[in-house]
Amino acid sequence: MPCLASPYLSTVHNSPTPPTSDTTRASAAPGTHPALIGRTQYYTMGRDGEGGFTFDCGQTLPELTLAYQTYGTLSPARDNAIYIFHALSGDAHVAGVHADDGRTGWWDLMVGPGKAFDTDKYFIICANIPGGCKGSTGPSSIDPLTGKPYAMRFPVVTVHDMARAQHRLVRDCLGITQLLAVVGASMGGMQALAFAEQFPGAARGVIAVAVTGKFSAQAIAWDEIGRRAIMMDPQWRSGDYYGHEAPVQGLAVARMVAHVTYLSEAAMERKFSRRRQFREEIAYGFDIEFAVESYLAYQGRAFHQRFDANSYLYITRATDYFVFGGEWGSYQAAFEKCGADAKFLFLSYTSDWLFPPDQVAELPKAAREAGRDAEYYNIDIPHGHDSFLLEAEPQATYLRAFLARI
Repeated sequence: MPCLASPYLSTVHNSPTPPTSDTTRASAAPGTHPALIGRTQYYTMGRDGEGGFTFDCGQTLPELTLAYQTYGTLSPARDNAIYIFHALSGDAHVAGVHADDGRTGWWDLMVGPGKAFDTDKYFIICANIPGGCKGSTGPSSIDPLTGKPYAMRFPVVTVHDMARAQHRLVRDCLGITQLLAVVGASMGGMQALAFAEQFPGAARGVIAVAVTGKFSAQAIAWDEIGRRAIMMDPQWRSGDYYGHEAPVQGLAVARMVAHVTYLSEAAMERKFSRRRQFREEIAYGFDIEFAVESYLAYQGRAFHQRFDANSYLYITRATDYFVFGGEWGSYQAAFEKCGADAKFLFLSYTSDWLFPPDQVAELPKAAREAGRDAEYYNIDIPHGHDSFLLEAEPQATYLRAFLARI
């Protein structure tokens, strides 16, 4: 069960000494916080003969690698660890500056010294999900049996698979038996709920942001439009495009469609309205004219340069399949399976039409009916579903208060 700084280096974290972060600090001006420098490590389950990973679909991989990053220092009692699950297009690099490519972490707004998830106080862990394309085993990874990428021969992944694999990282690689909290927004919130459902007592607190217990028909429909755009691109080649031109046009369209669902109508109107990108006069043609068209085209181009189309298919299908408590028949029954002492915090946004507040509110209601400690706040922020990425307050205040009491 190696925990590696790269796929080929020696073990880092499988000793009884509490691990510190593989994140360092860059120098900073007096009175300011130095920047975190994030370095990716790797954990491969299935090595050293301890068995691979079996997915809910019934397939087993003899080895499964997770790419992860940690921030801060694990306390001697190992009781200050917080696990952050990423959303659809995220990765292990949650905060700071990436050591390899200089990217800023996807939730740097909330994670770091003095922030809501204070790395001077907590040990933060984040990993790329199985099925992803940011260092963890996924469709673009090489199948050791064939020497070729798995492509669509990769096992179909569920959100519960994602949570179960990451639990093995926490328990077997990092040696942590109970997390202070698990945290996630959007699909990350699904993983946090799946973790709590499958591993009662493994986390003292559960923070689920902008997430519902299952996708609505409309949410599934948006995912399907994106998948069809990819699969109808001639370059998709039934998933076997590795070594050839990738289905970049289909993936770009999928991202454009998805990005619209992440923004509120008011946010789009405020940002773009009907402004034209290049000139005020009507061009009487079909090239990009409006500012919103240019913005979506940019989002599509940027996305296909950093993401794998097959991973997009797998991950969106996982979100479609997710039902919290599906095995038990109801949300309330699922919360009853969670640890009796676990505390829950749910946040929603008034402007989120992908995960509407009335659907989010069903979760804390069911948790309380199951006798669980559950807080819920519906935050008035205008940006839509992506609000968790765009404004620290007031959500940071709720997060700090919750972490202080668990």
